[in-house]
This record gives sequence, C-alpha cells and structure tokens, in this order.
Amino acid sequence: MIDLHEGWQLAEAPAGADARALTALPDEAWLPAAVPGTAHGALLAAGRIPDPFYGMNEAEVRWVGERRWAWRLAFEAGELADHEDLVFEGLDTWCRAWLNGERLLESDNMFVPHRVDVRRRLQPGRNELLLCFEPALARAREVEAVHGKRQLWNGDSARLHARKAQYHFGWDWGPELLVSGPWRAVRRHSWSARIDDLHCRSEVDVAGRRAALQVSARATGGSGLRCAFELLDTEGRSVALQSVPADAARATLNVSEAQLWWPRGLGEQPLYTLVARLLDGERVVAEDSRRIGLRTLRLVQASVEGEAGSSFHFEVNGQDFFAGGANWIPDDNLLERITPARYRERVAQAADANMNMLRVWGGGIYEDEAFYEACDELGLLVWQDFMFACGLYPANADFLASVRAEAESQVKRLRHHACMALWCGNNEDYMLAESVGLAGPGVPAERFEARAIYEGLLPEVCEALDPATPYWPGSPFSPGDGAKSSDVTVGDRHSWEVWHQQMLPYQRYGDVQARFVSEFGMQSHPSLALFESVLPAAERFPESRTVQWHNKAGSAAGPDGHRRLSVYLADNLRVGPTLADHVYATQFVQAEAMRVAYQDFRRSWQRPGARAVGGALVWQLNDCWPVTSWALIDSSGTVKPAWHAVRRALAPLAVAVRLEAGAARLAIMNGQAETCELALQLRVFAMDGRQLVSARVLQAVPASTSVETTQPLPAFDEPVVAELSALDPQDGRELARDCAWTEPFKFYRLAGARLVIEAEGQTLRLRADRPVKGLWLQQPGLADNFIDLVPGSERRIASRIALPNALDLIGLELPAQQIQLLRKEG
Repeated sequence: MIDLHEGWQLAEAPAGADARALTALPDEAWLPAAVPGTAHGALLAAGRIPDPFYGMNEAEVRWVGERRWAWRLAFEAGELADHEDLVFEGLDTWCRAWLNGERLLESDNMFVPHRVDVRRRLQPGRNELLLCFEPALARAREVEAVHGKRQLWNGDSARLHARKAQYHFGWDWGPELLVSGPWRAVRRHSWSARIDDLHCRSEVDVAGRRAALQVSARATGGSGLRCAFELLDTEGRSVALQSVPADAARATLNVSEAQLWWPRGLGEQPLYTLVARLLDGERVVAEDSRRIGLRTLRLVQASVEGEAGSSFHFEVNGQDFFAGGANWIPDDNLLERITPARYRERVAQAADANMNMLRVWGGGIYEDEAFYEACDELGLLVWQDFMFACGLYPANADFLASVRAEAESQVKRLRHHACMALWCGNNEDYMLAESVGLAGPGVPAERFEARAIYEGLLPEVCEALDPATPYWPGSPFSPGDGAKSSDVTVGDRHSWEVWHQQMLPYQRYGDVQARFVSEFGMQSHPSLALFESVLPAAERFPESRTVQWHNKAGSAAGPDGHRRLSVYLADNLRVGPTLADHVYATQFVQAEAMRVAYQDFRRSWQRPGARAVGGALVWQLNDCWPVTSWALIDSSGTVKPAWHAVRRALAPLAVAVRLEAGAARLAIMNGQAETCELALQLRVFAMDGRQLVSARVLQAVPASTSVETTQPLPAFDEPVVAELSALDPQDGRELARDCAWTEPFKFYRLAGARLVIEAEGQTLRLRADRPVKGLWLQQPGLADNFIDLVPGSERRIASRIALPNALDLIGLELPAQQIQLLRKEG
C-alpha cells in the first residue's frame, strides 16, 4: 500500500461540475490541502476562515458547509503491477471521483470504504485524481423531500437521511460544522495477490488455559498458492503454525498455556498476533495480521434476588464485574486532527480513572483503529453503537442497502479486537419513538419502521460476521413485548432525571438506579484557561453571550443549559461574580454529582445473584471543542475535578459515607478478585476542627461485591463533616477514603483553615487545622486532586513532573490564591 496523502489541493467547485470543469479551474483557485482532511481544515490552515471554535465564529464559517468542494492530486504511478486499486477508507459524504478524467465511483455514506480497480485507467507517469464533495445538508434535504421529514432530537431533520456523522449537524454539546472531504486514508495498492478478509474465532477453555482458534482468510489473485497461518505470543514467539491451500484457507490453531486477556483491574491484557501469509513456494506474496486477545465474554441477564426483572451485566472469563466507565464522542469536529497519540492519551485518561468500559456513542463515528488498539492494550471494553442517534430513521430500500454495506464493513474491521464487548443498534431512537407514540405497550411494531434496522438487519449482520459478541437493539432498551426503555428492572437505561427531565437534585442519584445505567451526567464549564482562550476579552464573564454560545444544551424550547446550571449552583453553593468563580463552582457540583452517582450505582453491585446495577457509563468522557458540557475531560485534554471523583469511586477498593438522621451509612465496594479484611475508621468533625466522633470497626468484604453497614451517631446541631477511611488492619495503611458533609453547602461558612503544603521531592504533603472542602490545585501531573482535608489527617499527592515553587489553588470558601511550597528535605 502506498499512501496518497501528499500534494493534494482544494478548490470551490461550481454546481454540476464534472472532471473537465474541475480540471479547467485556474491554478490560483486551488489551495494546499491535507489528506486525511476536510475542507474546513484546509481553509483554516490557509487562513481563509477564522478558528471555528473561537467566540461565535461557528456562525461565521457556516458557509463552508454550504459549498461544493473539489480535491485534486497529481501523482506518479511508475511501473504498473498485475492489479492496481485505489482504496478510499472514508469519503465524507456525497462524493464523486475521477481518475484521469474517467468516473471511478459515487459515494453517499462516509462509513463505507471503497476499493476500485484502476488497472485500466492508471497510466505510467503522471495521473490526476479528482474528488468532488457536495454540500451534505442540501443533498440530505433533497433525499428528505422524497422520503419525508421525520422527528428527531438535535440538528436538522434532514440528517436522518444522511449516512454521515450525525453530530456534524450540531448537538447539545457540539457546534454545527458540516465538514466534508476524504476524512480517512487514500491509498494506491499494487498487487499480484492479496488477503481480503482475515478472521479468527476463538474458543477458550479458561480453567484449562487452552484455546482453539478457527482462522480463515479470503485470498484473491494468483494460483496454486498456499496460506500459512501463524500465531505469535506477546514476545513474538511462534506458538502455532499451519499451512493450507489458499483457495480453502481455513485452519484450527491450538494454544496451550493460553494467556488470558482481562478488562482493566481484573488482570493483564496480553495480545497475540495472528499472521496470514500467501506463499508462492517459499516467497511471500501477500501478508495480513491481527492482534487478538484470548478471553470469553458474556452478557448476563439473570434474576436479581428480591427484585423484579433481570440483571444486565458482563462476565469475562467466567468472572462477573461491575462495568464502570464513560460514553465516548468524537474527540474533535475536524477528525483529521485526532492523531493516534491523542487517541492513546484519551483512552489512557479513562484507564487512569479506573474505568473498564467506554461506549462509542451512535451519533459520532466508528473510531480509528488507534482507538480500539489503545482499548485492547489498556483493558477497556468497548460498547459499540451503530451510527444512529436520536431520530426516527427511514427504512427504504436504498437506505437499508447503504446501512448493510456500512454494518458489514465495520463489523469486519472491528470484530477481532479483544475490547469489543457489545454491538448496539442505536442511541435513544426507541426513547424518541415512545415519546411520539410509535413504540411502547400496545403499539404495532410496524409503526416504528427503523425496527427493521435494529431488530432485523443489524442483528443479522452481527450474527453472520461476529456471533461471539452480544448484540443489543438500542440504548436504552428494555426487552419484552411493548416494554418501555425507561424500565429500571431490565435492560439498560439512561437516567436523566438529574439534569434533564425533573432536574432532580444530584443527591438523589440513588433513586434513579437501573440494571445498567448507560447514560447520566452533570454539566460544568471547561478549564478556565481553555475557556478564556476562546472568549474575547470583553466576553469573559459568566453571563456573556459568548459563554452561553458555548453551551449547546437545550430542549424543544431552545438552549437552556445556562439556566439549568444556574439552578444546580443556586441549590448547592454561594458563587462569586467572576468567570473563575463559576468555572470552579460548576466543576465542584459536577464532581460531587459524579461521586454520589458512581457510589450509589456501585453499592448496588452486591453478592452474586444480587447484581441490581451492573454498570454505569457517565455522559461523557471527552469533548470535541471548548464547551460547557457533561464531559470529564475538556477538549484541551485537561481533566476536571469530576475525573478525580470518578477515579476514586471506581477504584478497585472504594468506600462511601452518607450522613443520615442519627447514623452514618457506610458502603464498601470491592472490585478485586479476593476478599478484603478491613478496619473501617469513621471520624466526625465540626467546621471549626473539633473532633466529635471517632469509631473503628472490622469489616470483611467478599470479592467483586459491595456491602453496607451503619454506624450510630448522635444528633448534631451544627454542620459537620464525616471522614470514612478503609485501613489495612495489620499496618494501619489507608486503602480508601470518602467524606460526607452537611448539605447544602450554601447554608454555612467554611473558612479560616490554616493550610500547610510541603513539597518532598515530587510529593506534596497537605494538612489543615480545620476542614477544607474541594481543594483544587492548579497543577498538571498530580495523582490526586479536588480533595477534602480534615484535622489530623495528612494527604500525600505524588506528581509525575517536577513541582514549582508555588501552587495556584482554590477551594470551597477558599478564594483563588497562590501559596508558596515549603520544601522538606529527605
């Protein structure tokens, strides 16, 4: 394969332009362009448009998506092989292509790759490749005019007829940027023989540590060839080898002493390499490979002790586990900017937050190989939506044919990854259908025509091409005739009673549990530095028009995210007047909401047979631009306080404490493979630092289980903070910690603490003589942050980078300030 990525140019194309018209465009009409790339990206690089993310420039660049854009490449072919193909891995979206003036293809689905035989058209020496992309919204509206307008949430209704990333049309966290272009690789493939489809199905005997791999490949070209399948272990050593005729390339590779692949937190992630080689005698004429993990995976829907319905949880290698993680959206609107290193960084951030699952949301894209490879290596399972979101999609013959081609190509591309845990038909389409009376109890199935996709076409493709991976019709979805997707006793659920719907207080996440909570969340601003970088100086105040522009959340009545944020702030905090005050306050509320949510969901993961909540995936992990959203990580890659709250709540061993009338409710969540023997220490303090209660009890917590207990407390006539620590009973070492405060915070003063911070090498040592809440250190590279302090309990925080002489910090009732570090030797 030869990448055809250098030397491209971009120009605006006239309506109805063919290859001759495009070739006739004057040279001065063309700009340099990158492939993979977009028209927006090329125009931005050439200085022809402003940064779409700055201020309200999104509106200023809308014209780009309304134009027709041509791309051209002149390249030298040299000597031609027996077979010559051009491979287009992704064309976004309505595109025509010509080679040397001859039509190659027409494409209308950005998720379908194309391989075109060009042996007859390609010529030694100079060749010209032309692409012309039509404006997506205009073309989608033409299709909509034929097949009808349909209901949806977010964006223009015409998007439902476009097999294009739906978030490009605008979402409640993203801008409307209708990009176009060759968004994935364009390559020339010269070959005499090739391997079309290398596939492996494994049967793993966990107890016996053996595996049988059913491998196959489809060979094209050549005659009398053989296909050699070889399996290499993690060190590159050959552990199995078999050679078969290429025209019947199937074999079984047996592995003894198999190294099992585990999700993060349960074990290691060894990856084998399966190699297929086409041999002409001893000469290798074609080769392909896949990295695979050996494991079993099952979606368990079993009875739940003492409760109605059935569980929804995952089991890997025979071991149940709580799926704690997040929803993933595309990490940028200009997809060409998401490098493999950036994918790796984001997935590593999820792993560092003790997550073991990411859900690739159905309004974005099937992500690049780099994303799934990072998940394989770091042990994050992937819940993979097909690309349908928040709409009543059509099911006409042309649309179904396009969807089938899309599904087949993507399932074949991704099925070998060890991280793949679930194929899911759509995001919230059943919810929407229910909201308009097209689905639910007593409604004929045919009224919701897209069920032909979610309950027919897609499961058929998955069963044929990847039967080992579970398929689920939608998210949320409740199995059963006429069951509503909001059912808390079966299937998965989006628990948006907090933030959306009733706007419940975040303290009530325990009231909106479900068998698997695949969406929930709380908004906050991005980091102050990122926010200020996209706000004109005159707009850097909380109520500015541009601040509100960078919050897309809304309802049918229009954008109202700023109003909802204000309600949650007013319910919980007293907030200062500056933008910095509001950034901290919104991030404080988000962090507290995530602490409560993950703790309450996880504590319902109890003994086997009582798995009332099988997982929780927050909306959302990441952002595609600088925005006020539900993300834990902003688009600059800066983690918010909520990321630290989630990391602590999802730790292999975590604790939670709640203050109730006359008692403290304690929960211990053990996600490890062994029973934990713990000493639980509970201390209660007044706001002036007086210790009011101290108690210690021993507690055993079985493996992969959560247990709860209560500790009686006297009645307090003043605000208090309770600190719960899980200690090693042998050496007193702290293993986990949580704090609960009298709420709401706005009703009392929390000030006057004497804060001492020392630096010992690359470790911070923090202590205070009075309780400190939500201390946020403005320093990258810290292993912990957004912490609570109580008297007599020193906190130690390691840093991955050298510490400065002074730290900027802020806390609840603690104004933003800079504090000098005391240097401690030794």
